[in-house]
Amino acid sequence: MTVTHEENYLDWVRDAHAMEKQAESMLEKMADRLEHYPDLKARIEQHIEETRQQQAMVQSVIDRYDTSRSVFKDTMGKLTAMGQGMAGMMAEDEVVKGAISGYVFENIEIASYTSLIAAAGVVGDTEGARIFTEIRDQEIAMAQWCLEHLPEVTEQFMSRSATEGVEAKK
Repeated sequence: MTVTHEENYLDWVRDAHAMEKQAESMLEKMADRLEHYPDLKARIEQHIEETRQQQAMVQSVIDRYDTSRSVFKDTMGKLTAMGQGMAGMMAEDEVVKGAISGYVFENIEIASYTSLIAAAGVVGDTEGARIFTEIRDQEIAMAQWCLEHLPEVTEQFMSRSATEGVEAKK
């Protein structure tokens, strides 16, 4: 059975929607737990709003093709994010590991949207290409922020963890 370009494209668009759902869940869990890292928390909360907008934008591409999003993938993404959030709560250095994981996840999103832009070009979806470029630019900005602030988060954690009676974990 041959899969058409459009079928591949729409499958990847649905994957992107599930990915954004997973991102929202992971970011919300991280933001909810952060107490002692206000800059990180503020940037994550900003990106949660961007992520919600991104979900709607990706959904608009799905809707134009009159196809349903992958409920299974959305559900699995939420379960995966919940598991990752719960695993992070156990780590003493969860803020550092979370910051590293956030940077990695942003780069996965950048790669996914870069591929979607190319696929949109192949199927002639100029509106999809525009949407995915806008989203990718937001993901690039978030990844850059994560990379630039990772040393600061790490240093804050190390300073807090070396101080008696001060919680560093979150």
